Amino acid sequence: MTSNEHLDVVVVGAGLSGIGAAATLRSKHPELSLAILERRTDLGGTWDLFRYPGVRSDSDMYTLGYRFRPWTDTRSLADGGSIKSYIADTAREYAIDRLIRFEQRVVEADWSNEDQRWTLRLETADGEQTITCGFLYMCTGYYDYDAGYTPELAGIEDFQGQVVHPQHWPEGLDVTGKKVVVVGSGATAVTLVPELAKDAGLVTMLQRSPTYVAAVPRIDPIGKALEGAPSWLSYPVLRWKNVAMGVGIYQFSRRRPQRMRELLGKGVARFFTDSDFDHRTHFSPTYDPWDQRLCAVPSGDLFKAIRSGRADVVTDRISRFDETGIVLESGDHLDADVVVTATGLNLQLLGGAVLKVDGRELDLAKHYVYKGMALNDVPNFVLTIGYTNASWTLKADLVADYVARLLGHLRRNGYAAFVPELPAGADELPSDPLIDLQSGYVRRSAHLMPRQGADWPWKLRQNYPVDLVKLRHGPLTDGVRFVPAKSPSSTEREQVPA
Repeated sequence: MTSNEHLDVVVVGAGLSGIGAAATLRSKHPELSLAILERRTDLGGTWDLFRYPGVRSDSDMYTLGYRFRPWTDTRSLADGGSIKSYIADTAREYAIDRLIRFEQRVVEADWSNEDQRWTLRLETADGEQTITCGFLYMCTGYYDYDAGYTPELAGIEDFQGQVVHPQHWPEGLDVTGKKVVVVGSGATAVTLVPELAKDAGLVTMLQRSPTYVAAVPRIDPIGKALEGAPSWLSYPVLRWKNVAMGVGIYQFSRRRPQRMRELLGKGVARFFTDSDFDHRTHFSPTYDPWDQRLCAVPSGDLFKAIRSGRADVVTDRISRFDETGIVLESGDHLDADVVVTATGLNLQLLGGAVLKVDGRELDLAKHYVYKGMALNDVPNFVLTIGYTNASWTLKADLVADYVARLLGHLRRNGYAAFVPELPAGADELPSDPLIDLQSGYVRRSAHLMPRQGADWPWKLRQNYPVDLVKLRHGPLTDGVRFVPAKSPSSTEREQVPA
């Protein structure tokens, strides 16, 4: 199937950032024709996909929530269902739920300099379709929705129990009284262990190496104190309090890593003052804080599960699986009825779509990211990549505001397109990875990702207050070439909606 439909803006993805982007554009540019393309059957993105027990945010909701729509729940860390409801309520409130087109996956996007528009090839429930748009806004995140990462596990076919990946959690899985081994030590693992421990006989978190884990209040005490205050007052206070704390902790970690190690260690130790659990071995990483993401556990639920004897941690490597569990390199054996492979994600930009300019497929790894949102030499294209050291939505909000400003600038000045361009005479900028983390899922796919340079606007600062000034109030013209609009033919005028 094909279509002659043309839209001013297409947002791809109806998750947290996609709904926020559409709400911002609809509020500031109601004159633009807009659609949201979503490959799944419901909105929510991450918060619709993941259904494993206890799935929740790993950053506070006062900053993970939208700047323009307060999070009013007193829980600082919220469950996945509540976050999805918040996204859905936002879509309804801003009347963009009617703009979502479900089961429409973008498989190819091709910009034509001659026609000054994108042609999108879609896989839909009704077959292949083609539409065009003037501006393409990708809000697809950066991981593969189809499959999580599972390393090669020797002998896994011999295991007689059940193997589950959190990204594909089977509905109705009952672990009551069973021995469960969760392989991994990241945000998903530290969420699963205390939740599964409520019913399982024993849950063991098997990790190759420790991760930094910090207990945070499930309910923000300042949020609780401000519970009766109007949201226009309390929300900015809580949001900026948490922004300041996040920036402060990150900067302190990078400048005083040894001191931060000590503070994090003391935070864990206070849960095991009268316990023989060896917390120093299992929660003392070899890397510095924030070389990888720091995991937050609400009110120390992971540590409490371990203290209760319903959960345990083993730091070792897998030698092989056998019929009844896992043989470790140390020679020890972990009995298991269920093994959960919380082993990470596969990175994937643009939801797997192929990006082209004038029919030529682009190699994303050869492009640089402009202001953390666009690619050099790719016209009228923006993608949302959130912070690695703070809430995703902080950056997503800034990108949406910037795009709204940019679209206004294009229309006021009669431009058809903006094109980020590398500095004149520079064949190649100094090159750094797009995501500055040492986590396994980042290292595995770094060679497939766009790069970043050493200086603005080609450097991601990972600093919300700095980005706030530069993106919300800074110039739109730095490092960009603007292309004047061509006069449309009579045929094109007939196809473009008013």
